[in-house]
Amino acid sequence: MLPNIGVFGRFTYFVTEVVFGSAALGLLWRADALRSAARTIAVLYPIAYVWDWYTLKVGVFDIKLRTGVDLLGIPIEEHIFMVVVPAFVLGLHETLRNRD
Repeated sequence: MLPNIGVFGRFTYFVTEVVFGSAALGLLWRADALRSAARTIAVLYPIAYVWDWYTLKVGVFDIKLRTGVDLLGIPIEEHIFMVVVPAFVLGLHETLRNRD
């Protein structure tokens, strides 16, 4: 059984983003890939934003445990998500690639 992280209430989504974002930052730092990851994320971000905005508008997602703060038509947590996910993937990739 998974632990109930809903104890953070409306900050649950935000807290998970901070935790995974910290791990992503650590991986990118360790792999010395912060600059290249930032460039890649900057290119991906507008695509992710349009995709996220659309899927939220048509009702694909219903995010319950969030702060309620919106920025440019989507929850602030989604903006963070659009940075954290590619950062984590790039951090893992660069860490594995540079392990030799």
